[in-house]
Amino acid sequence: QLLQFGGGLVQEGGSLRLSCAASGFIFEDHAMGWFRRAPGKEREFVSSISWYGTTTDYADSVKGRFTISRDNAKNMVYLQMNNLKRADTAVYFCAVGTARFWREGEIGDYWGQGTQVTVSS
Repeated sequence: QLLQFGGGLVQEGGSLRLSCAASGFIFEDHAMGWFRRAPGKEREFVSSISWYGTTTDYADSVKGRFTISRDNAKNMVYLQMNNLKRADTAVYFCAVGTARFWREGEIGDYWGQGTQVTVSS
């Protein structure tokens, strides 16, 4: 399973860090990803990280502001969000990939419970 921590309310330009704790599978064998769903919108990909952390990917809308990382010793994946914008307001979800490197459109068996991030002006 995936258990998320963090999130909350922040002003524009502020920062938040989301955390996701994994259990029940061999964490280091899987890429991990973050998604979000804004009110009235479809779920969208935010970021992914390969099994060892050497390969990362970001949606264009968050490049340069968000940083994904992982700690395999702790079975944790993180999303550091800086310079937050109102458009970043959404429920954020972590997800496990099906392989060591993220494959677009392929999501494993586990999703986090979701964490609300609200950016105010």
